[in-house]
Amino acid sequence: MQELYDTGAPKKATNLSINSDLLKKTRSINVNLSATLELALRAELAKSEAERWKKDNKKAIKAYNEFVEAHDCFGDEFRNF
Repeated sequence: MQELYDTGAPKKATNLSINSDLLKKTRSINVNLSATLELALRAELAKSEAERWKKDNKKAIKAYNEFVEAHDCFGDEFRNF
């Protein structure tokens, strides 16, 4: 599967503003802020890319669904469940 971004790109220092109490509490339990932010950003990027893919393929998905509605799904006659 193709990656959403270049996972080998170098790290870049960034300034962020977050709730001070949230920062204090997450630091007290040793949360890796950089790794956590990267995971959250990757999830948001994946969500955005999925939505873009659905939008870009809306016509094909509609055509496929109409075909299945009219002709059933390919291989239905061979299914035992």
